[in-house]
Amino acid sequence: MTADPRFMRRAIELARTGMNSGAGGPFGAVVVKDGEIVGEGYNRVLATNDPTAHGEVVAIRDACARLGSFSLEGCEIHTSGEPCPMCLGAILWSRISRIYYGFSIEDAAAIGFDDREFHRQFSLPAAERRVPSFQLDPAGAKSLLEEYRALPGRVAY
Repeated sequence: MTADPRFMRRAIELARTGMNSGAGGPFGAVVVKDGEIVGEGYNRVLATNDPTAHGEVVAIRDACARLGSFSLEGCEIHTSGEPCPMCLGAILWSRISRIYYGFSIEDAAAIGFDDREFHRQFSLPAAERRVPSFQLDPAGAKSLLEEYRALPGRVAY
């Protein structure tokens, strides 16, 4: 895999389409496999009232649907901006092999898309985060893990 500016230009074009239509911020992405675009997306947070509709997530969903697979192993993503923590998580879960991005997290923060606090929150103990979390009924919840492990035909992902 090598960096190909055509794919970044397409991600930027998608971002521009989304932001100029009022769908969301300046974030577009393409998923590429074997030199071909297999998924595209731009930020649709405002258009859908869905805070998870970031360009990368939309492109990953598109690629998975087109390829008929939850795994994008062997694919790369080209995104107008450095992925936020949620998008990075989606990229990791989808098994994308490489990320190319245009502007940095710091660049995005300068215009009001500041992910730096999210990164800081992850470094704190769970109970000290802005949205604290606490474990409750671990035995009951863990029984689900055993039930899942015992499912016949279970697909690991």
